[in-house]
Amino acid sequence: MIANTKRYYLYKVIELIKDLILKNRSYRRFYQDFSLKGEMLKELVDLARNSASAANLQPLKYILSCEGKKNALIFSHLAWAGYFADWSGPSEGERPSAYIIILGDTTISNSFGCDHGIAAQSILLGVVEKGLGGCILGSIDREGLRESLKIPKKYEILLVIALGKPKEKVVTEAVGSHKKINYWRDGEGVHHVPKRSLDEIIIS
Repeated sequence: MIANTKRYYLYKVIELIKDLILKNRSYRRFYQDFSLKGEMLKELVDLARNSASAANLQPLKYILSCEGKKNALIFSHLAWAGYFADWSGPSEGERPSAYIIILGDTTISNSFGCDHGIAAQSILLGVVEKGLGGCILGSIDREGLRESLKIPKKYEILLVIALGKPKEKVVTEAVGSHKKINYWRDGEGVHHVPKRSLDEIIIS
């Protein structure tokens, strides 16, 4: 009986993790007037702090923003969707409510491996659990952002995570026979993300 109960709860935990991962899409349009508080951002960074780090060096540092003027500065240095050549990013009213900038402290390490990817995933799973969403951005005018926020040279700008209450629906679908993996939006504004099949990505 005890063993069956443990198996049941393990199954439920796995289902919860799977659900969070499937809900964790790259959202690029938000309800801009939805407010995120600094304490919530700190909670999300604490998830990253407790995640894996190569050699346990923990070289990542973070800048938090949930205030309009600072958000606008950050937004001006980001590029949003490489496959949408005619779209420069969310319009006013659909921009993120908050940002977390992930930095690498070069006084600790000169190489950050996949630490920032792990940290970003932990942050996004945390925000999805709260019924919200976000987007990892790597296309950044780094020197412009550094100058705007007065970020010291010892910190390498690795990623920016945009956060908020999503204002769009994002769905995944199978890559078709054409093999195109470009994400796209339909006439209703639904964002479609093609995914390769499990059989295709497992090679042995």
